[in-house]
Amino acid sequence: MPSPTASRALQTPVLFVALAWAVPGCGAERGKDTTPPTAITSSPTTSPSTAREDAAEKENRMRIQIAIGEQRFDATLADSAAARDLVGQLPVTIDMVDLGEVEKTGPLPSPLSLDGQPDGADPNVGDLGYYAPGNDLVLYYGDQSYFPGIVILGQLEGDAAHRISELDGPVTATVEARDG
Repeated sequence: MPSPTASRALQTPVLFVALAWAVPGCGAERGKDTTPPTAITSSPTTSPSTAREDAAEKENRMRIQIAIGEQRFDATLADSAAARDLVGQLPVTIDMVDLGEVEKTGPLPSPLSLDGQPDGADPNVGDLGYYAPGNDLVLYYGDQSYFPGIVILGQLEGDAAHRISELDGPVTATVEARDG
């Protein structure tokens, strides 16, 4: 049986040859590229068909407009049964109250579907929500933590949350479907 030193000495040339083969240009004459050409197999991150699908998805998004007094707020709805039910009730006028200085909330004429929805949610500032136990449409302009029964319907656009936060007390909101 060879000694550990002799064994390492025998393995060193094998290791050097393996490395020379695996590392491009290693062991080749200086200035000569002996690496075989390789085909480029990566594809673009967005194929033309994916780009068309993304554009179609943006076009098909449900959009609404919320009017409170002279102000208009746009929102984009998620693709959910609850959001489709909301659109089916539009146009609707809702008397809304301010709760906890984080949201404006008011009852819808009919309940929205909860199909595919989690038991609750932690809405972000600017979310448009539905509070199922109260059958309320909710405009979140402050930080609300997770609460059972909350469904996120979509997102208010631009500075809508900030502008809604500046509306003191109860308001009357008219919600309508918006083209595009």
